[in-house]
Amino acid sequence: MLRTGETSPAAAVKALGVPFETLDPLYASSRNFDTLNKKLAAAVLRMARAGDVVYCVDGSVCDDASAQLVLRRVRGAKVFAGTSKADAAFAAAGVFATDRCVRSAYSLSGSRPSLPLAVYDVDCALVASDVKLALCALFGDEAEAYFVRGGRAKKIRLFEADRQGTYDGTCTLVVPDIPLLKRTRFCYDDLLAILRLLRAPDGCPWDRVQTHESIRSNMVEEAYELVDAVDRKDDGAICEETGDVLMQGAFHSVLGEERGAFTAEDVTSEVCAKLIYRHSHIFGSDKAEGEAGALSVWERNKRAEKGQKSAYDSVKDVPSALPACMRAQKVGKRAANAGYDFADLAEVAGSVREELAELLEAAAEGDKAHIAEEAGDLLLAAVSAGRLAGADCEEALRESTDKFVERFRITEELIRRDGKRMEELPKNELWAYYAEAKERARRG
Repeated sequence: MLRTGETSPAAAVKALGVPFETLDPLYASSRNFDTLNKKLAAAVLRMARAGDVVYCVDGSVCDDASAQLVLRRVRGAKVFAGTSKADAAFAAAGVFATDRCVRSAYSLSGSRPSLPLAVYDVDCALVASDVKLALCALFGDEAEAYFVRGGRAKKIRLFEADRQGTYDGTCTLVVPDIPLLKRTRFCYDDLLAILRLLRAPDGCPWDRVQTHESIRSNMVEEAYELVDAVDRKDDGAICEETGDVLMQGAFHSVLGEERGAFTAEDVTSEVCAKLIYRHSHIFGSDKAEGEAGALSVWERNKRAEKGQKSAYDSVKDVPSALPACMRAQKVGKRAANAGYDFADLAEVAGSVREELAELLEAAAEGDKAHIAEEAGDLLLAAVSAGRLAGADCEEALRESTDKFVERFRITEELIRRDGKRMEELPKNELWAYYAEAKERARRG
């Protein structure tokens, strides 16, 4: 049985003069190559039930998905090694390495292929176009490549992969390795490689002396810059700042690797395992209805994962390094999950009034420590009020501050327009200008 009778290896089988049949009719009846491979394997297995079958495919068994399906079903099947399409293409292109990567043109999706790479079964212009787009995105339009057809290799650039005129089952695209400093597209492994070079004895003097503690604030700064880019809806800045945040994480991975504490693989393994475990409604047997249900499953799994056996454990685990307003809201929310909360908004409003009165008393006393304590209590009560009302207090405070900044700008412009100085105005006149600025800002 021949997978196809349309190739030169098939012609060699025909020349033997032995009975054979081809499975070419299955191509036309298959919606995609996954379906085709299943049909091919089923046809071979049906024939095998009647007697011995020799199933012939182009290249090696390792290159052919249908042959792999047959081998999984038949114990004791014999494999007669053929020349791999990829091996033949690497040889034709003069690309020799022990860590080569091989992919079918019909299975490029999934994990990122490494270099040097051979993509076989580039058997038509449409497939060549798909392969080109995928590889250009990974390695760059101008990356050097070899187009191999009928055992002959032609040097091209990746963007030319779908401009080669004639395509058939012998066509393979070979991409040799690209030195790090000549790459225009990079992956996470490249980022780690660059950081390791910077940390090397002959690397960058600044990078070599950094520690987890010395770059701690950098992560906070880069995270805020990313949030700012998101708020501005600036895709270019979001891309750049996401890279900066990723780099900070990679830097900590390299520092951990050097100390023998953990590796980059430990970091990615832990976050992937965490995502799978906490999404048990996706990857396990739990059920979740809507966003709230999914969040409930996530929180329950998170508590179990972190060994939080009490409500206090959950409250205590809110990171102290969070912005104060955000931390206050998270602490209040976790306490509320245990039933420790105000009855309603009216009750928390009373607490706000009480804390404000206590702050005024402390201010009258002039005790700075007492003032700071009562100011903190007032702010915590205010955050509780916002939380119970359904607000994201961190976001609400940020937006209110932005609103004040804009009103202040307009107020100053109005005062300057009238030839006055803000710092010299009496309070009643200043607030009159501010009221006008509020109205102008409202009208836009």
